[in-house]
Amino acid sequence: MREALEKRTEHQARARVALTAALATGPSHAYLFRGPRGAGKSPIARAFAAEILAAEVADPDDARRRVLIDPSPHPDLVWLRPRGAQHMVEEVRERVIRASSYRPFEAEKRVFVIEAAEQMRDESQNALLKTLEEPPDFVHLILLTAEPSKLLETIASRCQPIDFAPLPPAAIEAQLSGAGSAQEIAAVARLSAGDLARAKFLLSDSGRALRAAALALALQTPWRALLDAAERVGEDAEVAARETLEEEAEAGVKRSARDIGDEAKRAGRRRRTEILDLGLELTASWFRDLAAMASGAPEVVHNQDQLGALQSVGSLDPARPRRAAELVQDTRRRLDLNVSEELALEALAFRLAAVFA
Repeated sequence: MREALEKRTEHQARARVALTAALATGPSHAYLFRGPRGAGKSPIARAFAAEILAAEVADPDDARRRVLIDPSPHPDLVWLRPRGAQHMVEEVRERVIRASSYRPFEAEKRVFVIEAAEQMRDESQNALLKTLEEPPDFVHLILLTAEPSKLLETIASRCQPIDFAPLPPAAIEAQLSGAGSAQEIAAVARLSAGDLARAKFLLSDSGRALRAAALALALQTPWRALLDAAERVGEDAEVAARETLEEEAEAGVKRSARDIGDEAKRAGRRRRTEILDLGLELTASWFRDLAAMASGAPEVVHNQDQLGALQSVGSLDPARPRRAAELVQDTRRRLDLNVSEELALEALAFRLAAVFA
């Protein structure tokens, strides 16, 4: 009866135990699914919602089937995703806060899922607080977040936490079969930090270009390629966000042309920043791999598909690439403080050159 939930929690034992127990004793009114991106929070939330909405109905199998479809046609499931950089305040008010006062249409319960809950503005979170404090008996809320520290404490404290761990590399590899060579897939699975979405991106043309730019920076060639790669991905994200927002406006969602433009630009900037940070993380991984090679431990190298490039560097003191990795991480922290990206990368290139002089 709970095959979907069992299957989707295969690599999340703690979540499986907690959610199975919740279904046995009666689900809580609010949950906070917290853990890294790509850990499976969304599909597990959908399977959990399917079990809640299948309870005490005439045809539970049909209810499960409809809930598991994405997007779901089940009238008692409301699923909210941020379309731009943040959740729209009015969308949270209308589709969750006000809608939660309506009785179920066909099930005994109603389930509201908010993806990337940390992207709700404080205004939305404060408005949601009353619903969390005094929910109707038939309402269950599931908040998903990869950054729980960005949620108001008053929100987090009123939800039962369900913790998710990063997916193991073997699980990532199994889902990437055929997307690249065995060596590339093995490398990407380790570089993804348990995030399946990140692993899939690294196997795309844009992801491969980003890895190449990260290697170029590690080998002390022009740093501009890394910023260019991030900018291209950001531009693509802006275009995609604009198209989605325009489609919603045509469907009746109230947004001005200015609102659409601003939201699309924010989505593009956010994605650009994410990719630049990922590029620097990949650069640091090259230096960690160089240190492993220099220490005689090639088996722990993440970039297994680039052993030739790593070996071409020749012998060196492992302390040097370790220091280089520290400098890259320091640059990532500087960018969090809104330091100029161009100046930060240029300074990093000079500092790396000094390390390997």
